[in-house]
Amino acid sequence: MEEHEVQFNHVFEQWASEYDRTVVDTNGEYAEVFEGYEQILREVAQELKLPAKSKILEIGVGTGNLTRLLLSEGWRVFGIDPSPDMRSIASRKLPDFTIEDGHFLSVPESIGRVDGIVSTYAFHHLTDEQKMRAIQQLVDRLNENGMVVFADTAYADEKAKQAIHEKVKEQKAFALLEDLRTEYYPLVSTMKHIFQEAGLDFFARPLNKYVWLFVGKKVAR
Repeated sequence: MEEHEVQFNHVFEQWASEYDRTVVDTNGEYAEVFEGYEQILREVAQELKLPAKSKILEIGVGTGNLTRLLLSEGWRVFGIDPSPDMRSIASRKLPDFTIEDGHFLSVPESIGRVDGIVSTYAFHHLTDEQKMRAIQQLVDRLNENGMVVFADTAYADEKAKQAIHEKVKEQKAFALLEDLRTEYYPLVSTMKHIFQEAGLDFFARPLNKYVWLFVGKKVAR
């Protein structure tokens, strides 16, 4: 992997040991970000609408929570993550599942073409330019009628973005505020543009106060 394309790796390493506790913590700064976490994972899986044995690429496996759900659906899952710490935790949960080193801009060629591509709480680590490039590359890996399904923090519009920042500031949730200010959380309109430019039919809907579901389906050209 190119070093300049893995700017988000240090974030995963910081999160790894605390991630599974954070997603269920109802009192911490990130409680609203992860509100309904298990349901969010189920929504991602349900939106795939693919038959058993379909080939699924999960980008940003993290600690393996979505992976376990995808495997239970009978899909052939291929997982990648750039963080050795995250891969280690996920491998302990799923000892028979192989997780390769990789990320949105560096998918191992050995995985080949797939029917679905999923990711949760990870796409925001890329700049908008990197997001555009990643989706264009990923669409080239999709089989006919393939789908991209992501769940991640995003803003409905600029007004919503400012309102969220003000609310978090008032709550004195300074770690979350720093996160919101320094990560590359997109507007929904930006995601729509990125998906449609790559030739995907697009729709989005909110899953909680922070997280949106983004679905793109490959259309014939």
